[in-house]
Amino acid sequence: MEYVQAPATISQANILCCTCGVPIPPNPANMCVACLRTQVDISEGIPKQVTVNFCKQCERYLQPPATWMSCALESRELLSLCLKKIKSSMTKVRLIDAGFLWTEPHSKRIKMKVTIQKEVMNGAILQQVFVVEFVIQYQMCDDCHRVEAKDFWKAVVQVRQKTTHKKTFYYLEQLILKHKLHQNALNIKEMNDGIDFYYSTRQHAQKMTDFLQCTVPCRSKTSQRLISHDIHSNTFNYKSTYSMEIVPVCKDNVICLSPKLAQSLGNMGQVCVCVRVTSTIHLIDPNTLQIAEVDGGTFWRNPFSSLCSPRQLEEFIVMDIDVLRNQKLGAGAGIRSNKHLLAELWVQKTAEMDGQQYHCRTYLGHLLNIGDLVQGYDFVNSNINDEHLNKMKPHTIPDVVLIKKCYDRNRRSKRRNWKLHEMDRDREGMAPNDERQYEDFLEDLEEDEALRKNINIYRDASKIAVESDTDEEGAPRVSLAEMLEELSLTDATGEDGAEMMTE
Repeated sequence: MEYVQAPATISQANILCCTCGVPIPPNPANMCVACLRTQVDISEGIPKQVTVNFCKQCERYLQPPATWMSCALESRELLSLCLKKIKSSMTKVRLIDAGFLWTEPHSKRIKMKVTIQKEVMNGAILQQVFVVEFVIQYQMCDDCHRVEAKDFWKAVVQVRQKTTHKKTFYYLEQLILKHKLHQNALNIKEMNDGIDFYYSTRQHAQKMTDFLQCTVPCRSKTSQRLISHDIHSNTFNYKSTYSMEIVPVCKDNVICLSPKLAQSLGNMGQVCVCVRVTSTIHLIDPNTLQIAEVDGGTFWRNPFSSLCSPRQLEEFIVMDIDVLRNQKLGAGAGIRSNKHLLAELWVQKTAEMDGQQYHCRTYLGHLLNIGDLVQGYDFVNSNINDEHLNKMKPHTIPDVVLIKKCYDRNRRSKRRNWKLHEMDRDREGMAPNDERQYEDFLEDLEEDEALRKNINIYRDASKIAVESDTDEEGAPRVSLAEMLEELSLTDATGEDGAEMMTE
């Protein structure tokens, strides 16, 4: 048998470092890594200590030239901001990795470990790791400076409504929350007859006024006050005030139209009920079921006001009811409501069960039965001073105007499994909110499906879930399909700051 020797494995010969003589694998520089680092420093020109400006009041960092950012410690946003501080000095090297090193939160130091590469000496690629220390220096931002100087706002939007009930304000608040128009406000202050929004720029205030004019019927006035004037640059510093006056009519108000306006709306009766206030005033005639909408411009040309305040609502019991169907309207009549049913009733005050019975017409025929309780206004025993009502013939003025059916308020409140969000606002010097008015607004949302389509309703986790749209008494409810879950987000980088370095 012939023996064949296997070929030997060919290995690459080492060379000696040209500086220290240590055997090393061949490389373009013919030098070991230790000697190469002594000859070349690829981090040269990159600052090892950098200053970062931080505002203690609002806890934001300055991103030059004039942007202030909110960044959590060891977050991606803070890492990006720190890298931009040294980006201009790293144009000749390649960034491989960057991450934070742990420091005490109160040390005013942020340490970042940076790994870079650079081609040196005949094409050799050298990689180096070094630490850049960022020193936190306190500097007050412009916004906080204006707040401290009591000169923090440039424009204010004053929203006012001269009514005793604030249903329109509650509805407007939910619309503002849904469209997030309150986020740009520096401060929100509640007043006796309205609310003020303070902004740092006129653009934000103008955006709010445009939103209000599209949302509720209102009129506006604008004024400016000169604060300072630079004669060298010819620049002026103004504070602007936008005054928004909402129509003084709320839901469930009884109003009396002028004869001219009633005729232009399709020969409606002069005494009408406001069933909803959105971008227009929605009216219904309780005698004929005619409906009409009055916009802000029409209202200010032919103004009208509420005849009775919500505190004058009285409770009646239905003694007899007769539904009216196929009633013919006169010539030139407008549109009739399909959601309501016309009926004639005999009612009596629950506080005076031995007293007089009143005959009236109502648009609540689809809800009422004999024995039901209903709230309404007593025109017979009320002293009302209105120029249009005083000119009407006595037999055309109704004795009682019914507004809405009564349900057990305590039971409705306990079984309500949803809630609304509220704006954070300054209530200094204000009396506590009228809980009865807010409860009325919540009940209106339950009874009016079209009204709650425009706002966000959130499920209350502390209440039991209910699937029906009505309760045992027949009171309307908000279905689960219309409720939103409250969103709870945690920091995307993890709790206590996630590790940003890559191994």
